[in-house]
Amino acid sequence: MAMRKIAGCSLVTVLLVAASFAQAQQSARIYRIGYLTMRSSESDKIRLASFLQRLQELGYIEGKNILIEVRRGPLGQPERLRQLATELVRMKMEVIVASSGDAARVAREATTTIPIVFTVSADPMGEGLVQNLAHPGGNVTGLSDLHGDMVGKRLELLKEIVPLASRIAFLWNSNGSGGRRQLKEVQTAAPAFGVTILSFPVTRPEDFDNAFTQMRQERVTALIVHGSPLLGFGSGIGDRVKKSRLPHIFTTSGNVEAGGLMSYGASHYDLWRRAATYVDKILKGTKPSDLPVEQPTKFELVINLKTAKQIGLIIPQSVLYRADKVIK
Repeated sequence: MAMRKIAGCSLVTVLLVAASFAQAQQSARIYRIGYLTMRSSESDKIRLASFLQRLQELGYIEGKNILIEVRRGPLGQPERLRQLATELVRMKMEVIVASSGDAARVAREATTTIPIVFTVSADPMGEGLVQNLAHPGGNVTGLSDLHGDMVGKRLELLKEIVPLASRIAFLWNSNGSGGRRQLKEVQTAAPAFGVTILSFPVTRPEDFDNAFTQMRQERVTALIVHGSPLLGFGSGIGDRVKKSRLPHIFTTSGNVEAGGLMSYGASHYDLWRRAATYVDKILKGTKPSDLPVEQPTKFELVINLKTAKQIGLIIPQSVLYRADKVIK
């Protein structure tokens, strides 16, 4: 009997030691997270900081239990982005975070097994990233930055600051389906505001000068810039927009903080934070196919008065009162 008790105690001790060892191994595990982007390091800085801050709040510390592998592809060079996506796959990331729908599509071409989280996509289904929003299917999920009334809201804001605007340019990246969908939506909304939308598609920075030359020839009176890494303010578009002196609106606040006139859209900083929550759930065992694509919940209007002065525009007080942030 005594020998049985001793054997029983020994077995319990062994099990406790094994459990403690397994728990220690699990807590010491370092998860590798790939970050695939075409955004410039400057435009990505605050977004990525929001992502990392949220991960830290969830218990992940870079260098302690996670490693972030950033791979940044040059604008207008999709083939290079494919090489970088393949590199992350070969490094066997636990999760790949894509900073746009285009980056997510490239990542999905490189792997159908590693979970992929896109931080922002205007049209996840149109871009072929998910089967449907509620049940994504496959290895991809994430967040959409498009909400039904945003397109009309941008037109409304442009008309408020330029009441006589009648011919409005829509500058967009034709390489992705997100811009195509927004073009259709803005064209549909245009008659209600008494304006005509003129489409100016580009695929690379070399197309910018020709697009603005055509805008002058078409005598456009205002400009909407589609949200795309290719058309970020720091990508070369910014100088041309200012030189054109056209009243303009971007979709994200980072472009206004960099020198653009005005933006209205989903808070990308909030989307990046929410993407970190997706990563946490996936690292804890949830499948991407079981994580629905979510729409934005926070929106912001940002206005740069310094830029308004440079292009000779006075922003009405009625618009300034509604702004979430005014840069002076």
